Amino acid sequence: MKINLDSIGSELQGKNPAVDKLVAETTGYTVEISRQLRTMSYLLHPPLLDETGLQSALRWYAEGFAQRSGIQVDLKINPEFRRLPDDLEIAIFRVVQESLTNIHRHSGSPTATIELTSGPENIRLQIINAGKGMPDRAQRGSKFVPGVGIMGMQERMRQFGGTFEILSKGKGTTVVAMVPTERTLREAV
Repeated sequence: MKINLDSIGSELQGKNPAVDKLVAETTGYTVEISRQLRTMSYLLHPPLLDETGLQSALRWYAEGFAQRSGIQVDLKINPEFRRLPDDLEIAIFRVVQESLTNIHRHSGSPTATIELTSGPENIRLQIINAGKGMPDRAQRGSKFVPGVGIMGMQERMRQFGGTFEILSKGKGTTVVAMVPTERTLREAV
């Protein structure tokens, strides 16, 4: 689009000021859209995830999120944590992204804590905030229709035989995602 707009702009330049302005504005929009698509693509699947693994990608994302949002993020990963199958690392990364986005959009919390552990029975991810909590109807399940993000997180964990739940009592919310270690290790081999 930008190449075509540059060609149109060169061909028509100076013939009609209104068209010159439209071409310049549209070229600017095209450049901005391209920049945003590159950024979105990078955030959806950062190269760090493939190159150095989930731990590095989460550190990078948490630091960037904290800078962009002003929310203080504390990332805790147990020292024994090791690489997981690629598709599971992506799934966990996406759950963290969506959870932090939800904290920023809805909770009003100044902080978020991400805890990632692996034990003999499961890999456990917890994302905790001190915000206003979820509405009561979300806890009771009555007529609460979770958003696409929540349903996506549930499905990501389910595909690995895992669980996903949201805990909220009044103030603060905790997202807990768990995947059985045995199945994960078997798939990694």
